[in-house]
Amino acid sequence: MRDEREISIVRRQLGRLGMTVTEADPKQPIAAKPTADVIVLDTDGISIKSDVPPGLRADVPAIALIGTETPSRLKWLLELRPASFLIKPLRSAGLYTALVVAFDCAQRRSEEAAHIEKLEARIRSRRLVFAAVLRLMRGHALSEEEAFNLIRQTAMRHRTTVEQLSADIIALGGMPNRGTGTA
Repeated sequence: MRDEREISIVRRQLGRLGMTVTEADPKQPIAAKPTADVIVLDTDGISIKSDVPPGLRADVPAIALIGTETPSRLKWLLELRPASFLIKPLRSAGLYTALVVAFDCAQRRSEEAAHIEKLEARIRSRRLVFAAVLRLMRGHALSEEEAFNLIRQTAMRHRTTVEQLSADIIALGGMPNRGTGTA
């Protein structure tokens, strides 16, 4: 931020909340400050022809300070994907709300990313499950439903996932020879 009055408002309000403020030039890599819990970024000080400022990471919420509301500036701002924003000129009110929204947004983004990764892993493993079902169908003259039910029931009995059991079936060329696995 360039405006000393706005800098002092941010310092004072964050200080009241017990937060420590570290200032950095937005053109410098923010990643050099890995302990940041939130980034307050004056977007008017950055050229819209530039890429997203270096070091902005999805795991650290960014609060964008907006003073210029031109369509090109707003388009660039949307590419930045801030977790929250404040309209300039800043006032002493509003920063706490922006922080709450930013942290909530970051938490939701993190949970959504983890959920998407889990779903993508399951999609990738479906080929493995399908291959195991085919192997059992061919090897034991089972229908598709019977083969899948056998895999599912065996996985539950041995307290493993369908995907892991399928990988074992493919690796061994058939159902693994395990003990009863009952407790």
